[in-house]
Amino acid sequence: MLDISWLEAPINNFTQQMKAGLLGHAYLVGVHKGYGGEELTLEIAKAALCKSPSKQGACGLCKACQLLDGNTHPDLYRITADGNQIKVDQIRELCQKLTMTSQQGGRRVAVIYHSEQLNQASANALLKTLEEPGKDTLLLLQSDTPSRLMATIKSRCQQVHFESPSMEEIKHWLSAETGSARDVIWCLPVMGGPLELAHALESERYAQLLQFRQDWAQSLSSGHLCASLIRVNEKQAADALKVLYLILRQKLIRQTDLDALLRVRVTQLGMKVMDTYHKLSVMPNVNYLALFSGFILEYNKLTR
Repeated sequence: MLDISWLEAPINNFTQQMKAGLLGHAYLVGVHKGYGGEELTLEIAKAALCKSPSKQGACGLCKACQLLDGNTHPDLYRITADGNQIKVDQIRELCQKLTMTSQQGGRRVAVIYHSEQLNQASANALLKTLEEPGKDTLLLLQSDTPSRLMATIKSRCQQVHFESPSMEEIKHWLSAETGSARDVIWCLPVMGGPLELAHALESERYAQLLQFRQDWAQSLSSGHLCASLIRVNEKQAADALKVLYLILRQKLIRQTDLDALLRVRVTQLGMKVMDTYHKLSVMPNVNYLALFSGFILEYNKLTR
C-alpha cells in the first residue's frame, strides 16, 4: 500500500474491532478513490484474511498474506463494474461463491469496488446476502459517492469511519510522494483527491489543467473561446468543464462585493456547468466547441 497517513486510523479501528470480536458482516467504505478508497478497502480485506494482523493491518508474512500479495488468495473475491454498471449476473455469481466453504479455513471476503454502480437488479440480488451472509463472511462495499447507494443497502452495512485529511496534510503527502514543492492544491476538486492529483503530476495532465485555467480566464474576459478550448477532445472535455466550474467558484469567493443577483446567476451557471459534466457520458455526439462557446456567451450576458 502507498504510505497514506490518513488511512492509518480507519485500518487501526477495523483491526481493533476484529480483535475484540466485534466484527460486522458488511461494511461501507464511503471513501473516494482519489483519497485512497480502493487501497483502504483492500487493506481491510487483507487484515480480515491475515492470520496474525496487527493494528497496522495485515502482517504481510503469513501464508494468507503471501497469497494476497500474489493475487491468488482463493477466499478473496473482487467485483468491479462491467462497463458502467455492476450487473446482476456478477452479484449472483458472487453470492453463489460465498455459500461455499472457505478454502483456507478462515473468512471469505468479498470486495465490491464503486458499489454506487450497482443497478436496481444487482442491488436487489445483493440484499439477501447482506441480510443472511453466512458464517465467517465479510462484505466490503467501497463507494466514491455513497449517497447514490440504495438506502436498503446502506442500512445493512456498518460505516467505516474516515476523516478527510487537512489541506496541510495533503500538501505534505503530495510533496513527499511527487518530490515537488509546487502548490497544486487549486485543482484538487478537479481530480477528486490527492492520489489522482499525484498521478496527474507525473503525466501531462496537470500541464493541460493549467492551460485550461489560463484559457478559460482569457475566454471569459474576451467573450471568445480561445486556444486549447477550441481543440479539446472527448477525453479532455470533463477536465475542461471542471476547471471552468472552479473558476466560477473562485469568482464568488474572491469578489465579495458582487451584486447579490449577479452572485446568484454566477452560482446557477456553475451548477449548470457541473450538471453538464455529470451528463457527458450519456450525451451523444457532443459539439464541444458549441457547448463551451455557449457557456462563454451566457457568462458575458449575465456579467454585462
